[in-house]
Amino acid sequence: MNFNSLEKILIIRLSSLGDILLTTPFIRSLRDTNPKLKINFLLRQKYNDVLEKNPYISGIFFYESRKQTVNELINSLRQENFDIVIDLQNNFRSYKIRKSLNIPVFKFQKRTFDKFLLVNFKINRLKNAPQIPIRYAGSIDNFKLDESGLDLLTDKIPSEKLDESNNLIGFAPGSRHFSKMWPKEYFIKLGEKLVNNGFKIVLFGGKSDVNICNEISSGLKNSINLCRDDDLLQIAANMEKIKLLVCNDSGMMHVASAVKVPVAAIFGSSVKEFGFTPYKNKNLILENKLLSCRPCSHIGRERCPKGHFKCMLEITPELAFNEIIRFIES
Repeated sequence: MNFNSLEKILIIRLSSLGDILLTTPFIRSLRDTNPKLKINFLLRQKYNDVLEKNPYISGIFFYESRKQTVNELINSLRQENFDIVIDLQNNFRSYKIRKSLNIPVFKFQKRTFDKFLLVNFKINRLKNAPQIPIRYAGSIDNFKLDESGLDLLTDKIPSEKLDESNNLIGFAPGSRHFSKMWPKEYFIKLGEKLVNNGFKIVLFGGKSDVNICNEISSGLKNSINLCRDDDLLQIAANMEKIKLLVCNDSGMMHVASAVKVPVAAIFGSSVKEFGFTPYKNKNLILENKLLSCRPCSHIGRERCPKGHFKCMLEITPELAFNEIIRFIES
């Protein structure tokens, strides 16, 4: 495929926050290959902020928006006369759309069977698998990414509560799944140690994280709780003011990477082999490598299937504090 001859393409990645952020190196590299190329993107409307300010995107379409059914969406997409579709979702929803467009298709290889083997039988065929942005680019044979990281542009003004001279460290304690969440009590104890060493804690998250951020903030004297709503561009602007984000394996980890803030990420039920580690950003991964039960899921679980939750509980606040201080000073 000669990309210099293409005029307009469609990329499909419907969700979620981190997954869409991880497409941005591919988007940028495609445009760099052909500056005249019009790149359109199909996603769920709730993730529009991820690409709203992206200068390499020519158009955005919404899947199952309030104003349009899927069939109406397909009709709209047909009228755009795309040259190709690049399906980075590669599930039954995206299949229906790409099939209906009747144009050449390039697909992301999800390696579902390899993930099944690793989760259920601990047969690791993903040991040398590249990170997800590189695998997205692998949808096209011999396509290479540039050397830059993720993109997330914001025009918001950081909160007046933030002062870089305060040695700000961010906490993003939320996650969709219990098995990927470091306990809130651990965040509080880590925060106390950091505060005693001259740092100030800033809480980040969206609407679903309000309760846990409130609980952690109430347990930490003089912390700044910026967890209010799902305004991603405001979160990004605020996050640019901190010197480090402590988080779970979550979308906030990739937001920090996109605004070039170092990350200390705590991995519980998930593992690095799945490819969702911070991309081209300074990072520290904290994980319990001694457990034979990891990973227990490639997405996350609502409880520990073994009942002990050692993947998170054995990463103590003391251990995390010592590793984070070394990381900051490195």
